Amino acid sequence: MAPEIVIAVITAVSLVGAAVVTVLPALLTALRRTRNAVGAVEDSVQAQGAETRAATLDALDIVGTRLEARFNARIDDLRDDIDDVREDITRVREWQAGHDAEHIISRPRTGGDAT
Repeated sequence: MAPEIVIAVITAVSLVGAAVVTVLPALLTALRRTRNAVGAVEDSVQAQGAETRAATLDALDIVGTRLEARFNARIDDLRDDIDDVREDITRVREWQAGHDAEHIISRPRTGGDAT
């Protein structure tokens, strides 16, 4: 091999080595920052997830409370309606009893042993 080629190869290797040595600390620092940034992002995402879960559970509790209140109100309305129907039935039965009594009293008695 010619001495010029050997010198060129040695110079190229030394330049590449110098560049690697120069860039290596900056590259390692960038990698550390990236890892720290990824960790910070993961922590942030987990914190936001916890906040979202808490807000969702609170909202579900509120919805559940409202649904329970509406359900209980409907049950109370239904009970009131049933009570009204029972009162109406009682009034009709009283009227029927009085009406039957009127018919019994006003019916003419005919013959024999009929009572």
